Amino acid sequence: MNRVIESNDVFNDEALDAVRLSRAMVAGGITTVHRILDGLDDTLITNGESRLAQMVELANLSAIIGNLLRTGIAKASNGRFLANGPHRYPDLIASEPGTGDLEIKVALETNKPKGHLAKPGPHLTCRYVLADAAGQFTAGKANRGDVAWIWEVRAGVLEESHFNISNTPGDSGKTAVINAEGFKHLHVVYCALPLCPAGPRTRAQYEALRKGATVQEPFALKP
Repeated sequence: MNRVIESNDVFNDEALDAVRLSRAMVAGGITTVHRILDGLDDTLITNGESRLAQMVELANLSAIIGNLLRTGIAKASNGRFLANGPHRYPDLIASEPGTGDLEIKVALETNKPKGHLAKPGPHLTCRYVLADAAGQFTAGKANRGDVAWIWEVRAGVLEESHFNISNTPGDSGKTAVINAEGFKHLHVVYCALPLCPAGPRTRAQYEALRKGATVQEPFALKP
C-alpha cells in the first residue's frame, strides 16, 4: 500500500468545510505522520533497534501520531492553522477570521478517542492500526504488526454533552471520552478500507460513504 495519501483519497467536503479543513490538509497531515514514522523506523533499524511501535507504549504512540498529524495539517494549511505546542489546547490555532481552532484526538483501532477534559468545538479524530510495512493487516491483538497506519479520520463540531466524563477516585485522573452521540456529529472524511478493523457490513458502510452515500456512519465496529 502507498504511504502517501492524495487529496482524492479524502472525501466529504461538507464535513471538512464545517471545520475549515480541505482535502489537501487532511491528506498532507496523514502523509506527514506516515513519512516521519518511516524515517524514525529507518534510523532505528539501521542502528540495530526495533521499530518505534515496538519500543513505546500504545498510549505514547497515539500521542506521537497526534503531534505529527497536527504538524502536518498546519504545514499543508498554507497558514490557515498554526501548530500549537505539545500538551497545549487547542492543537491547531486558527490564524484567519472565520476559522475556528481545531482539536485532534487519536485512538487505536476501534477505540473511542479521549482526552483529559471535555473540549467543545471543532474536532478531528484519527484512528490507526498496527500492520506490517507493506500494509498487510489482520484484525486481533495477537496479529498486530509493528507499523502504524492511519485507517480513519473524522471531522465535526462537538458539544460538552458529546463527552462521557470519568473522575473515579484512585483512577489515573479525569478522562473525557467521545460518546456515541458525539460520533453522530463526527463525519468520516478518510477511510483506508484494506486497513479497516471491522466486518463486511461495516466495510460496506464505509465504502458507501466514500462514494458519497448518506448512511448512518458506523461507530460500534466489530471485527
